[in-house]
Amino acid sequence: MKGIMRGLAMIGAAALVAGVATGCASVPGTGGGWGAPSFAALQQQCGAQPLDYGRDEQPVYSAVLDAYVARRHGRISQDQFCGFQSGLAQHYTTLATSSDPQARNQWVAFFNGQRANAIHWRSAVDPTLRGY
Repeated sequence: MKGIMRGLAMIGAAALVAGVATGCASVPGTGGGWGAPSFAALQQQCGAQPLDYGRDEQPVYSAVLDAYVARRHGRISQDQFCGFQSGLAQHYTTLATSSDPQARNQWVAFFNGQRANAIHWRSAVDPTLRGY
């Protein structure tokens, strides 16, 4: 867990430095960019219709993109990748769309755990995410 937190801090610091240096955000939009597939294309890889994540779309896209990179490099299987996406979609539609603030908090806690998993998977295959 300590390594994951250090990795998250490094990612945040790198994004901040890149954003300051270029004067813009350093994260691609959900339409893809830098050769990355769009969010809709990633969702369709598992046979699902694209789900609108509303205000959570950018962070969910980032998590799914990290899982996709891990899958593409053999760290996780296609079934794990699709299960990851399915779990996000199920929890989002059940919890995040609720008007109950407690349900929203449950979604946030679940998503943060899943985001950490995706970063962990990607860091195993992407040396730019490792804290040397």
